[in-house]
Amino acid sequence: MHVLWMGIRRNGWLVVALAVLVLLFISSSMTFHQQNAAPLLERILANKPAYNLVDQIHWHYAGSSVSVASEGYFGVVQFLIRKLAHFGSYFVLGLSLYMGTRRHIPAWWLRVVMVPLTCAGCAALDEFHQMLTGDRSPLFQDVILDTTGAVCGMLVVMLILLAFRRRRALN
Repeated sequence: MHVLWMGIRRNGWLVVALAVLVLLFISSSMTFHQQNAAPLLERILANKPAYNLVDQIHWHYAGSSVSVASEGYFGVVQFLIRKLAHFGSYFVLGLSLYMGTRRHIPAWWLRVVMVPLTCAGCAALDEFHQMLTGDRSPLFQDVILDTTGAVCGMLVVMLILLAFRRRRALN
C-alpha cells in the first residue's frame, strides 16, 4: 500500500490528467438528453439573472446562431456552461500533463510540443466518441476550443514556474 501511495504522490499530476480523461469519457458516453441542464437552469435561474447581459450574446458557433432570440435565455446559459466545461476540463488536462511529465520529459520544449498535441488528439478522439453516442454532434470547433484550453493551462503553469524560478534566483 505504501508503494502505491508513493507512486500516486510522485505522479499526482498524471493521476489528475487520468481523472480528467475518465470524466471526459463518461461525459462523452452520455446523450445530449442525459446532459440537458435546461430544466435545472430554469429552476435555479427562474428570475433570469443578468438577462440583459445574456441577451447581448450573438455568436455563430459551428454554423449555428447562439442568441436569446434563437436559443432562449436558458439555451444560451447552457451553451456557455457547456463550452466553459470544454475549455476548463482541457485547461486542467493541459496543466496537469505539463506538470506530470516534468519528471519523465525534462526538456521543457519537448513538453511544449507534446502536451498540446496529446490534448488535441484526446479532444479529437472525444469528439469521435461523441459521434458514436446517440443524440450528440461531434464538432471540429470543440476540438479547437479544447486544444486552446489545454494550451492556456500549459502556459499558465509555465508562467507560474517561471515566476517561482525568478523569485528564487533573486533570493
